[in-house]
Amino acid sequence: MLFFTIRRVVASALVLLVSSFLVFTLCAKSFDPLAKYYAKQPTPSPAFFAHERAVLGLDKPFLLRYFSWLGGVLTGNFGEDINHSPVSDQLWPRLAVTGRLILAAIVVAVVLAVIVGVLGAVRQYKASDYVMTFVVYILIALPTFWFAAILKQYVANGVNSLFGSQVLYTIGEQTPGINLYGTPGEIWQDRIGHLVLPTISLALLTFAAWSRFQRSAMLDVLGSDYMRLARAKGLTYRRTVVRHGLRNALIPLTTVVALGIGALFGGAIITETVFVWHGMGDYLFNNGIHQNDVNVVLGWLMVSAFFVVLFNLIADILYAVLDPRIRLA
Repeated sequence: MLFFTIRRVVASALVLLVSSFLVFTLCAKSFDPLAKYYAKQPTPSPAFFAHERAVLGLDKPFLLRYFSWLGGVLTGNFGEDINHSPVSDQLWPRLAVTGRLILAAIVVAVVLAVIVGVLGAVRQYKASDYVMTFVVYILIALPTFWFAAILKQYVANGVNSLFGSQVLYTIGEQTPGINLYGTPGEIWQDRIGHLVLPTISLALLTFAAWSRFQRSAMLDVLGSDYMRLARAKGLTYRRTVVRHGLRNALIPLTTVVALGIGALFGGAIITETVFVWHGMGDYLFNNGIHQNDVNVVLGWLMVSAFFVVLFNLIADILYAVLDPRIRLA
């Protein structure tokens, strides 16, 4: 298991290195830090542009610029934005905001996907299976922004009216200024109240697709020879499904979850926009794309790439845990 893990870590590091080169290349070709000067009247002189290129390092060879940037990234330095503020100082607090949303959504989505997928498989073609299938396909078809807006408009108002107080919040990741006067318990309670609706929005739309993969994998497992052999040896149906079937059926879901991390980051951008969260999505759009700030975009893409590679590494290790034959291959 140790050598298997080491091989996967080395392979993941190489994938991340290649990803960094591709990300830097695409951003270098797509963003021009001097674009804001082209439309000015009168147009700045060529000497001005030459000076700015020298200040920004754009006059250096491409590979030299890449390795200089990569060296900074390895030490946690993503450069400066157009306001000369370190990108890393802004990126990490926003990552903490988005991180708790994505982690909460993953936990809720995986739990629901396993429950709904397994129940749909063991009760195939029964009324409950048809109902769950109908609900899942409805969720798959819903646009993220529309579903989030519905939760924000109707569910929050209904729940708050039911409890007679502000339980669910629809704007921001926490109440402004609560860090100044709130106790640690009050701060976390406030954050959870702000977290519920964005998590539901992101998790329900994500679990819907994942549950179909879980149902399909469970159906394949239920029809396998070793499941029939376990039943022939006298094991109860429930124990056969939970102990023998579910473990093997989780392998395809592990793959889907690992590959879906990138989509979760994309969904989080929309969700954060609807609920006015100041996380990674807000940072990418308002500080990066809208201001044509290449260092902000580069930092966001590299952090996203790191977590996609990290979750795929975790998935590879989980494969070996779920199926010992994989680590011996």
